Amino acid sequence: MNYMPGTASLIEDIDTNLVLHQTVERIHVGKKYGDIPRGIFVVRGENVVLLGEIDLEKESDTPLQQVSIEEILEEQRVEQQTKLEAEKLKVQALKDRGLSIPRADTLDEY
Repeated sequence: MNYMPGTASLIEDIDTNLVLHQTVERIHVGKKYGDIPRGIFVVRGENVVLLGEIDLEKESDTPLQQVSIEEILEEQRVEQQTKLEAEKLKVQALKDRGLSIPRADTLDEY
Protein backbone atom coordinates (compact mmCIF):
# COMPACT_ATOMS: atom_id res chain seq x y z
CA MET A 1 0.00 0.00 0.00
CA ASN A 2 1.32 3.43 -0.88
CA TYR A 3 0.39 6.89 0.21
CA MET A 4 2.17 10.12 -0.47
CA PRO A 5 2.39 12.70 2.30
CA GLY A 6 3.52 16.15 1.19
CA THR A 7 2.53 19.80 1.25
CA ALA A 8 -0.41 20.55 -1.03
CA SER A 9 -1.12 23.68 -3.05
CA LEU A 10 -4.14 24.19 -5.27
CA ILE A 11 -3.89 25.48 -8.82
CA GLU A 12 -7.04 27.48 -9.46
CA ASP A 13 -8.54 26.13 -12.64
CA ILE A 14 -11.55 24.10 -13.69
CA ASP A 15 -10.18 20.73 -12.53
CA THR A 16 -8.63 21.90 -9.22
CA ASN A 17 -5.24 20.37 -9.93
CA LEU A 18 -2.86 19.85 -7.01
CA VAL A 19 0.84 20.54 -6.64
CA LEU A 20 2.51 18.49 -3.92
CA HIS A 21 6.00 19.47 -2.87
CA GLN A 22 8.36 17.78 -0.41
CA THR A 23 6.42 14.64 -1.31
CA VAL A 24 7.39 11.31 0.17
CA GLU A 25 6.13 7.96 -1.11
CA ARG A 26 5.47 5.71 1.88
CA ILE A 27 5.42 1.98 1.18
CA HIS A 28 3.87 -0.31 3.81
CA VAL A 29 4.64 -4.02 4.02
CA GLY A 30 3.29 -5.75 7.11
CA LYS A 31 4.38 -3.75 10.17
CA LYS A 32 7.25 -2.05 8.32
CA TYR A 33 7.36 1.04 6.15
CA GLY A 34 9.87 2.95 4.11
CA ASP A 35 9.81 6.53 2.85
CA ILE A 36 11.10 7.39 -0.62
CA PRO A 37 11.60 11.13 -1.26
CA ARG A 38 9.84 12.05 -4.52
CA GLY A 39 9.91 15.87 -4.59
CA ILE A 40 7.27 17.76 -6.58
CA PHE A 41 4.16 16.09 -7.97
CA VAL A 42 1.44 17.66 -10.09
CA VAL A 43 -1.80 15.72 -9.74
CA ARG A 44 -4.62 16.30 -12.19
CA GLY A 45 -7.81 17.21 -10.34
CA GLU A 46 -9.83 14.51 -12.09
CA ASN A 47 -7.57 11.88 -10.46
CA VAL A 48 -8.01 13.14 -6.90
CA VAL A 49 -10.32 11.05 -4.76
CA LEU A 50 -9.32 12.12 -1.28
CA LEU A 51 -7.00 14.72 0.19
CA GLY A 52 -6.53 14.90 3.93
CA GLU A 53 -4.32 16.15 6.68
CA ILE A 54 -2.02 13.83 8.64
CA ASP A 55 -2.30 13.97 12.42
CA LEU A 56 1.37 13.93 13.41
CA GLU A 57 0.58 12.90 17.01
CA LYS A 58 -1.34 9.81 15.89
CA GLU A 59 1.26 8.99 13.27
CA SER A 60 3.98 8.82 15.92
CA ASP A 61 1.83 6.41 18.00
CA THR A 62 1.63 3.74 15.29
CA PRO A 63 3.39 0.42 15.94
CA LEU A 64 5.13 0.52 12.55
CA GLN A 65 8.87 0.14 12.17
CA GLN A 66 10.70 2.41 9.71
CA VAL A 67 13.28 0.63 7.55
CA SER A 68 15.62 1.67 4.76
CA ILE A 69 14.43 2.19 1.21
CA GLU A 70 16.34 -0.87 -0.01
CA GLU A 71 14.86 -3.09 2.69
CA ILE A 72 11.24 -2.01 2.13
CA LEU A 73 11.57 -2.40 -1.65
CA GLU A 74 12.95 -5.92 -1.15
CA GLU A 75 10.12 -6.76 1.28
CA GLN A 76 7.60 -5.41 -1.25
CA ARG A 77 9.15 -7.49 -4.05
CA VAL A 78 9.02 -10.65 -1.91
CA GLU A 79 5.39 -9.97 -0.94
CA GLN A 80 4.38 -9.42 -4.57
CA GLN A 81 6.22 -12.58 -5.65
CA THR A 82 4.45 -14.59 -2.92
CA LYS A 83 1.06 -13.28 -4.06
CA LEU A 84 1.87 -14.10 -7.68
CA GLU A 85 2.90 -17.67 -6.80
CA ALA A 86 -0.29 -18.16 -4.73
CA GLU A 87 -2.37 -16.91 -7.66
CA LYS A 88 -0.60 -19.33 -10.03
CA LEU A 89 -1.32 -22.23 -7.64
CA LYS A 90 -4.98 -21.19 -7.45
CA VAL A 91 -5.29 -21.03 -11.23
CA GLN A 92 -3.59 -24.43 -11.59
CA ALA A 93 -5.91 -26.01 -8.99
CA LEU A 94 -8.94 -24.67 -10.85
CA LYS A 95 -7.51 -25.84 -14.17
CA ASP A 96 -7.01 -29.34 -12.74
CA ARG A 97 -10.73 -29.34 -11.89
CA GLY A 98 -11.71 -28.21 -15.38
CA LEU A 99 -12.46 -24.64 -14.35
CA SER A 100 -10.86 -21.38 -15.32
CA ILE A 101 -10.83 -17.74 -14.25
CA PRO A 102 -10.91 -15.26 -17.12
CA ARG A 103 -7.94 -12.93 -17.11
CA ALA A 104 -8.77 -9.31 -16.34
CA ASP A 105 -7.23 -8.09 -19.61
CA THR A 106 -9.61 -10.27 -21.64
CA LEU A 107 -12.84 -9.08 -20.01
CA ASP A 108 -15.11 -6.55 -21.69
CA GLU A 109 -15.52 -3.25 -19.95
CA TYR A 110 -19.30 -3.45 -20.37
